[in-house]
Amino acid sequence: MKNKNNNYDIFFFDLDGTLTDSSLGITNSVIYALKKFGIEATDRRRLYSFIGPPLMDSFEKFCGFTKEQCKEAVGYYREYYRDRGIFENRVYDGMEDVLKELKRRGKTLVVATSKPEPFARQIIEHFHLMQYFDYVAGMEMGGGRGTKEEVIRYALYTCKITDKSRVLMVGDREHDVIGAHASGIDCLGILYGFGGRDELLNAGADYIAETVEGILDYV
Repeated sequence: MKNKNNNYDIFFFDLDGTLTDSSLGITNSVIYALKKFGIEATDRRRLYSFIGPPLMDSFEKFCGFTKEQCKEAVGYYREYYRDRGIFENRVYDGMEDVLKELKRRGKTLVVATSKPEPFARQIIEHFHLMQYFDYVAGMEMGGGRGTKEEVIRYALYTCKITDKSRVLMVGDREHDVIGAHASGIDCLGILYGFGGRDELLNAGADYIAETVEGILDYV
């Protein structure tokens, strides 16, 4: 890991497992989708692996689905998610205070998530967090920008950010670290989400924070 750097002016935030605890809505949506294939998922915690990575990747990796089955499963997932699962969600305790403090210090905040951008915007607006963010970037509903790297590069381009040394990605999964580094920015791995220390360190996280408030150590 790197020595602590307090020179970041732009913070990219993952959504699921970083800004909000979306475990109930996501796992309920996965359970709903798997039932369509005759699969009964009884251990909800095993489905936490679906939180964060692109859904196509997760259905292929954890269920052994073909590409076509993955597309079908994502469609079923969204049937439940768009009406119910999206609001089976909560902002992590202390997160709004951290966002408020970052804005008070003049920082630029951007959401960079593998969730479809319309859903991400709906969640941020629902929890009255849009006031803190300069932009919300996510994947396209049709599957475009399907990796975290593509989302981050899209956010950098759209927000006209050229000095990548000023940007810090904040996320809880290896995909956040890998996507950040592939895009040329540093990544702070957080432990209150769903990835865990080993996953983040093995992916090469530049820093680790154990708590929501720990994010402010990098300002």
